[in-house]
Amino acid sequence: MKRFGVFLLLFMQASQILSQQRPEKKQRLMGEIQQLFAAEQGVFALAYKNLSSGDTLYWNEQELFHAASTMKTPVMIELYRQAALGKCKLGDTMVIRKEFQSIVDGSWYTLQAGDDSDDDVYAKMGTPQTLQYLVERMITRSSNVATNLLMSMVKGEQITATMRQLGAPTILVRRGVEDNKAYQLGLNNVTSAYDLQVIFEQIAQGRAVSAEASADMVKILKQQYYNDLIPALLPKDVQVAHKTGWITGVHHDSGIIYLPDGRKYVLVLLSKKCTNEAAAVQLLAMISRKIYDYFIND
Repeated sequence: MKRFGVFLLLFMQASQILSQQRPEKKQRLMGEIQQLFAAEQGVFALAYKNLSSGDTLYWNEQELFHAASTMKTPVMIELYRQAALGKCKLGDTMVIRKEFQSIVDGSWYTLQAGDDSDDDVYAKMGTPQTLQYLVERMITRSSNVATNLLMSMVKGEQITATMRQLGAPTILVRRGVEDNKAYQLGLNNVTSAYDLQVIFEQIAQGRAVSAEASADMVKILKQQYYNDLIPALLPKDVQVAHKTGWITGVHHDSGIIYLPDGRKYVLVLLSKKCTNEAAAVQLLAMISRKIYDYFIND
């Protein structure tokens, strides 16, 4: 009994030391990250959450950014929500087209293959394809055609309302991709690092639509083709379910990081006004690795 008491005392002392070290460790890491951000031209944001402990790290998490292709994750969530309500089935089909209407005045504009990141969808122009195919190409290859086709069915107002229900107060999905009339009027899709963290946490915890729908979405997100940000410097046995986004001066990544031992965390990295885009990409990949190292030693 006396031996147990000594062991308990030692355990409590060790726990107290660890609890005292954690804030110092977090403060040191955030100091390093802020120095890295300050050394690079641009505006950056970070949101991290340990899904086991609830530990968080934030930098500029409420700053609003042009969402670029990160808006495609909310589109996916809304599609699954409407499928759950019986308004559509993922096996339903839509005919592939490249002409879409501007939200400004209803005038038509045409997407060009040279401005898209997915040739496969253009090769199927004029043919019927399933919603499942479209959502997969929208996420894994960031297809603009697939995105606009889905948004012709699940409207921006519905998507935005669903984001509010999930607890994301600032994500705003207004329009499809390459709607230049809307762009010129400043009618853009916007997000914050905090909001993306919220919706990815909901997916990771099985609360985005349903546990089954969330699992399906994770499976699609894990097939992401563009991996130069969050996953770039992580060990090969770490899986990342994520969605990137980029336009000139803007590089984003947001997702769920799964370790082989079952632990997981959410990380969002956003940037804008980057003058050296290659350096910005390298910087964000480096910060992703720093967050990973912090997480595994937490």
